[in-house]
Amino acid sequence: MRADRLVSLVLLLRQRGRLTAAELAEELEVSTRTVLRDIEALSVAGVPVFAERGRHGGFALLPGFRTELTGLNHDEALALLVAGSRRGAQAFGLDSALAAAMLKVVDALPESYRDTAADVAERLLIDPETDLLSRRRDAEEVPGAIVAEIRRAVFAGNKLRIHYAALDQTPQWRTVDPIGLVTVRDRGYLLATRSGADRTYRLSRVAAAEELPEPAQRPDRVDLDRAWRDRSTRFRTGGDQVTVLVRVNPARREDLLDTALAVRAEEPDAHGWLRLEVTFQDPRHAEWALWQLATDGEALAPQWLRDSLHNRAAAIATRYGDSRSG
Repeated sequence: MRADRLVSLVLLLRQRGRLTAAELAEELEVSTRTVLRDIEALSVAGVPVFAERGRHGGFALLPGFRTELTGLNHDEALALLVAGSRRGAQAFGLDSALAAAMLKVVDALPESYRDTAADVAERLLIDPETDLLSRRRDAEEVPGAIVAEIRRAVFAGNKLRIHYAALDQTPQWRTVDPIGLVTVRDRGYLLATRSGADRTYRLSRVAAAEELPEPAQRPDRVDLDRAWRDRSTRFRTGGDQVTVLVRVNPARREDLLDTALAVRAEEPDAHGWLRLEVTFQDPRHAEWALWQLATDGEALAPQWLRDSLHNRAAAIATRYGDSRSG
């Protein structure tokens, strides 16, 4: 919206000083022609913005000009700046809105500690894209127009049509009653009901969305955290689950538990390793999890899992046992 963009433009000039039309266009994600029109509109409205000509020229505000937005104290603004470093806004298609909000937060601080709060926020990193082993956490991309339509239906309380592709299924149109949006490890989910039954849809699998004028059938209030926990529990206790007995090097215990659904029993063995009875979503999940442990884990039972891992290891050994290349 233009009004928001004009406010963001003023805040950029206040906080960074002189900026060229190209720099403003890049920050606001618009064309330089749009920036020039916005500058003209601000001048007409009485905002003291002026142009400086020459090689190092650009646009600037008269010294001392200040917008009146909101009065946040230091800790409140710092909390918002830290929250703004999280990537939930990306999952819900709110990247540009978050950037504009952060500009307003910084500008709202008293000048005496505005720079201090910004510097402190730079020293706090929340959920980086890679861990210490350089394993990348890939956020799922969801087209902005799609997630915006879903967001509108959620907030307005209207029914929603989505063209959804469930795993290994042909995409189909579904009409749902949206409950709320959840982001977990950079993945966005829509919590909804369909014909009265709870449904959870991954946003990255929505190919199209359309808000309908018909009101959604949903309660006026919702405990989204509890709803997510309930659905997570049902997910973990459903499907073709398997329980296996494993030995694992204690140093790799957390790696195993990060992938398992539940641990039913655990005890040390005589050789310093751990024996665990662990539940996985299905046989393929169990095989994959044990394979990731390499020689730091051993499946003791059931036999089909030992056979499957043995066959996979034998195939790898055969592949690399031939010294010929090509």
